[in-house]
Amino acid sequence: MRPTAIAAALMLTLLPAAALAEGCSWEHRNQSVSQCPDGHVQDATTGACVKQTTS
Repeated sequence: MRPTAIAAALMLTLLPAAALAEGCSWEHRNQSVSQCPDGHVQDATTGACVKQTTS
């Protein structure tokens, strides 16, 4: 087999696995669960829980 064919076969085998591995962890990094009590929200600037105001 030619070296370019071997390299292409190797990339076609490994790249989908690498893409799946990145995709699985990416979703969890962007999600966060609020630890604030009811009636409070997390302030985006400070990260602290503040009382929710309605407008």
